[in-house]
Amino acid sequence: MLGEGILKGMVETARNFFGSYRSRERLVTVQYPEERLPMKENARNFPFLVYDGVDAEKGLRCVACKICEKECPPQCIYIILERDEKGKPQKHPKVFDIDLSVCMSCQICVEVCPFDAIKMDTEFELSCADRFGGLLVHKPQLAKSNEYYHQLHPADAEEVDARLAAEKAKAEAKAKAAVAPSTAKPPSVPRPTPAK
Repeated sequence: MLGEGILKGMVETARNFFGSYRSRERLVTVQYPEERLPMKENARNFPFLVYDGVDAEKGLRCVACKICEKECPPQCIYIILERDEKGKPQKHPKVFDIDLSVCMSCQICVEVCPFDAIKMDTEFELSCADRFGGLLVHKPQLAKSNEYYHQLHPADAEEVDARLAAEKAKAEAKAKAAVAPSTAKPPSVPRPTPAK
């Protein structure tokens, strides 16, 4: 029958419209910003950096490997490696900036990070008057605790923490195994007595 799809759509619209007066579950309008729906666990918006412990600077998981910077399609990530007084590179970013006006929230940076240092936030109220400097987010603003990550994505965070703990335990066991043979004394061999 011609127009059957339009008729089904109109019936569904009418059912939602009149049903919203009788049932709160059928109500589709949320009075934002007074009412807010809880964000889904797999929701994503813009990246942030995860740190462990209480100090954001020392506990940052990022080691400035620059893989995310290279793989970012719009090239919105900018990283400068920290160097000591002799110029030797350190495993820590001196500068980590993300230009949110360019970021397309593709999550490629999260997928390629081998240290689970960069994750996707769900915060979306980022409007500002300065479209150039206001949307350029620096390392102190990007750094958020592991507890914050657990609040946003609890299942993913548990899996990441378990994997990191297993890798740490394996590395410690390997280090102990390497230290044990080198500190052990070689077995004493009896010296032959000289013949008279």
